[in-house]
Amino acid sequence: MTANPRASIHTLGCRLNQAESVLLLDQLEAAGYTVVGFGEPADLGIINTCTVTQEAEAKCRKAIRRFLRANPEGFLAVVGCYSQTGAKAIAAISGVDLIVGNEDKLNVLDHARMGKNPAPVILRDRIDPEDFSISFAGERPWPKRANLKVQDGCDFMCSFCIIPFARGRARSRDWDNTLAEARSLAARGVRELVLTGVNIGTYAHSGHGIEDLVDALAAVDGLRRIRISSIEPTTVPTGILHRMADPTHPLMPLLHLPLQAGSDAVLGAMRRKYTAAEYVAFAREALRTVPDLCLGTDIMVGFPGETEDAFAETCRLFSETDFAYAHIFPYSERPGTLVVKRGTAMVPVPERRRRREVLRRLDARRRRRFMDRYIGESCEVLMEDPREGRWPCLTANYIRVVVDGPPGEDIRNRFARVRLDRVAGDYAEGTLVSLEGSESLSARAV
Repeated sequence: MTANPRASIHTLGCRLNQAESVLLLDQLEAAGYTVVGFGEPADLGIINTCTVTQEAEAKCRKAIRRFLRANPEGFLAVVGCYSQTGAKAIAAISGVDLIVGNEDKLNVLDHARMGKNPAPVILRDRIDPEDFSISFAGERPWPKRANLKVQDGCDFMCSFCIIPFARGRARSRDWDNTLAEARSLAARGVRELVLTGVNIGTYAHSGHGIEDLVDALAAVDGLRRIRISSIEPTTVPTGILHRMADPTHPLMPLLHLPLQAGSDAVLGAMRRKYTAAEYVAFAREALRTVPDLCLGTDIMVGFPGETEDAFAETCRLFSETDFAYAHIFPYSERPGTLVVKRGTAMVPVPERRRRREVLRRLDARRRRRFMDRYIGESCEVLMEDPREGRWPCLTANYIRVVVDGPPGEDIRNRFARVRLDRVAGDYAEGTLVSLEGSESLSARAV
């Protein structure tokens, strides 16, 4: 390895990919690399890919070409979900040196070397179905919110989803190993953890489930906030709701509950595990149980066979349920999935886009309505890295706020109270009321 080698990582896709990229970043620094921003000159590039849609794959190919244009002599490793399912397409791009699927992605440095390969080496082993541990090596301060990988893979096999092919069967992270990394992150300065995985609610290891894991993390010194990322509706124990409702528990009142569709016919064709009425009943129970709950969701439009009436049912359900926001996705064909094998008539792409825009307009109103509730309120927030001279932060119930900070003072990773003054698009503008240490702050935002 050359003296003072430089490396960069580019991450596409979900929080799980983000969590894994941080682990790779720590490995690079431990191995003596200087980590630079993606696009800067680098001896080694790692692109952590996504395959969930055709658009995601196109972004991966664009990132690959971008690195190679900037670093024609740099060693490029392409890892992750697209490497697992689309290695042939990646290998067709001249200049790629190494393609590593999900089974071995966290060992990519064992296979990376300086000096170009004449043809890409492809490592795409079968994904081990057993529970797992992760080696972590980070020691430098990490004064920001962190993602913690606790689970991988999925057994649900929804008819549209490529992820079980990309990440394998559901499996959980070793209990002790999970807590050890959480303690390590807290010691590095992390005060808020986001639990990540493919199907988090199925976590099960050493007799412990997701409720036990949340409670164990709550006891880690230094952690003030815990969030659960996207979780399947049928896997949420009611105990999770009670913990969110408990003002002394660090589990924050955020529940991202994928809906996908509001039509029973479409949900059945998707092989989802609930009816529209069952979803709504649970969502309303959550909203009744958890004060100030931020309820988010995913909705897919243009699924094969989705009629205009079925789409109208989805719009109606979304409008009549007290969501705070939704992520709207047009259906994307994924080779090998059940719905593609069925050969059901596709909704034309322009119509998928139209339906997405209809729901996006509904979503914009929902987001504003949710934030409007808290205008004038004082909320606890955790400060993030400054952007363009202002400080972004999040309330406990996931409202993004931007404030002006004290001139010349670094307030990142500090808790504060802010007053929400006005809605500005998809965030709120606020005023800094007090910083941690100037008053006794509660463990909750609102």
